Parts: sequence; C-alpha cells; structure tokens
Amino acid sequence: MKLLRVGTAGAERPALLDADGTLRDLSGVVPDIDGALLADDAALGRVRDAAGAGELPVLDAAALRIGPPLARIGKIVCIGLNYHDHARETGAEPPAEPVIFFKAPDTVVGPNDTVLVPRGSTKTDWEVELAVVIGRTARYLESHEQALAHVAGYAVAHDVSEREFQTERGGTWDKGKNCETFNPLGPWLVTADEVPDPQRLPLRLWVNGELKQDGSTAEQIFPVAEVVRYVSQFMTLYPGDVINTGTPAGVAMGRPEPKPYLRAGDVVELEVEGLGRQRQELKDA
Repeated sequence: MKLLRVGTAGAERPALLDADGTLRDLSGVVPDIDGALLADDAALGRVRDAAGAGELPVLDAAALRIGPPLARIGKIVCIGLNYHDHARETGAEPPAEPVIFFKAPDTVVGPNDTVLVPRGSTKTDWEVELAVVIGRTARYLESHEQALAHVAGYAVAHDVSEREFQTERGGTWDKGKNCETFNPLGPWLVTADEVPDPQRLPLRLWVNGELKQDGSTAEQIFPVAEVVRYVSQFMTLYPGDVINTGTPAGVAMGRPEPKPYLRAGDVVELEVEGLGRQRQELKDA
C-alpha cells in the first residue's frame, strides 16, 4: 500500500493512493498514519480491505498539500557514510561499523514544503536517502531476517545538511543536521510488501533541473537489514521510528571548488524508485 497524509500542516488526514493512482480518504477507517497503526495488524487489515473494496471516498489531489506520511515520529536515526561512492568522494575511509547520528522529529516536513536555508549558512547541502519506517518494537535483533520483519515500510527522505555547522563548528554532527525543515519526508509510506528488495532501489536528485545524484541502494556499505539489526543493539526501536540510511555520491561537499551549495531560490527534486518524488524550493530562514 501507498499510505500518505494530506491537508494543511498540523491538520493532515490519512489517505491512500490506490492502484489506479487515485487519492482516497482513510479518515473513516483509521485516525492517522502513525506508529500505533503500523503496529496494529488488525487496523492495517481494515485499511487493506477498504482499499480492495474500492469504496473509499475520492480526494482532490490537486487541491491538497501532501504532508509527511507519518505522524508522531518517535526518533529519526541516521546512518552516515553508508555508500561506498559517497565515502570515496568525501575522502573518508569506509567505516568499520555504522556511523549513527540523530535528527529531531521536528525537522520533518512534507515532501514539497519549503526548505529554509539557516541564517549565516554558506554550506547548505542536499542528500537523497531511503528512509526505513519501523513497524514492530525491535531490541537486540539477531538476524537480518528478524530485522526486515520489523520494517513496516519505506519512504523518500531528504537529509538536508549544513556542512559548516556539521564539521567546522565543534562537537558532533547534530548542529548541521537539525535545522528547521531539514528532513522532508514522503510523499508516501510504501509498505514493505511492495518493496521486495530494498537493496535494488535507484535514488536520484536534481538541483535546478541538473542531475546531481544518481545512485542505488546496492552501493550501501551496510544494507538495510544490517542497519536495523545493528541499531537495535544500542537502542530500542519502536513503531513509528525512522532510520535514514545514508546518501550516495553527488553531494555538494564532494564536488570541486567552488562547491555548489544551496541558496535561496534553488529548487531541489529527488526520488527513490517506487517510493515517489519530492520537490522543494529553498528560502532564507
């Protein structure tokens, strides 16, 4: 299923994109798309039955904003330097273990919402990523099979980053990762049954119409199943938690000088095959 949330910010309603591409209202079936729904097999069954019956009310997609496809996110765990080609372009050695950092849930916005360039920023950068959404409580998972069984679905994430704040201002990466609007998510939460192999997903990103990133999750150093298993050794993952699994080569930081960092007025478009497409215009904060 392709689950999403539509409406004004803070007042989104649950919806579903059916097999014909028609947007349908789920608010009569479930109250929202969140961790509670993803952990409730009976509720998900009702959604599937309603979708199969073809009787859900049709919504006017053109008139509705698309919000983040997931409400009340618990935490966003991010994996750094997780693509062989990205590590090469930044001059970094591939890590022996996954590099973990966090983004605050309040960085999440809709897939087509405005992204704000922070005040004083000169190095705002782009990163297209595959986001993994957890559907079952996960702690100390022992195998890749177990790990994938705890995944509810997948989405497109834009891990917007400010490189000076991230690497030149002391401390951890968090200062460059948690600025307002720095995690557009969606448009859809695509359930795991529709993504048979998360290691065969092309990812692409354009800036002002120019292709900047053209990669594949096949290049991941630590595949999705290993990322979920590994993270569960250090923290408990709950339904509705999100893991951003890293970005392929092509970011501004990895390009020759003068590096083409983002500015107000730029337009970024990105997609993960089968998971939908985002478009953001940048403005000054």
